[in-house]
Amino acid sequence: MKVKTNSVGQLHRAAKIGLSALVVLSAVACHKADQPIQAIEPTAQTACALDGMLLLDFPGPKAQIHYADGETDFFCDTMEMFSLYLKPEQQRRVKAIFTQDMGKANWQAPRGQWIDARKAYFVIGSDMSGSMGPTLASFARMEDARAFSKTHGGKVLRFDQVTPEMTTLAGGVIHDERM
Repeated sequence: MKVKTNSVGQLHRAAKIGLSALVVLSAVACHKADQPIQAIEPTAQTACALDGMLLLDFPGPKAQIHYADGETDFFCDTMEMFSLYLKPEQQRRVKAIFTQDMGKANWQAPRGQWIDARKAYFVIGSDMSGSMGPTLASFARMEDARAFSKTHGGKVLRFDQVTPEMTTLAGGVIHDERM
């Protein structure tokens, strides 16, 4: 009876196979991690991360922040998104921020038309309200932001020009006399 023993060659071959498998798994994991994050369309049950209000019940642009840990926060308007994102104590790593292109979406019932908020143009100080009162209208194109500003007032800003002082939550449904 012959007893089979592992030779150095067999161990070397097994190590190569194991290493190859590890390289393939790493490449697959990296590919998945590098895939662009897509905006998620809110449903009738999607609630705002700050106040629990249902997003689809209110006018104006919505927003969403996607974090590195895989979690997503939704906001019923851009003012809320900025107020959270710009807080100095905001420590979570942000992977993506989306808002809606109001150059294409219906202000009263915006659906779809998601754009990268960091590349968007925002109009602050217009006469149009979002769920929490004053909001920042968001646009993919500068021309659309300027046209909106001409019609509704306000100033056109880039994402990085919005400051915490501009994003107070002093409006909103609590002050809405129609309710």
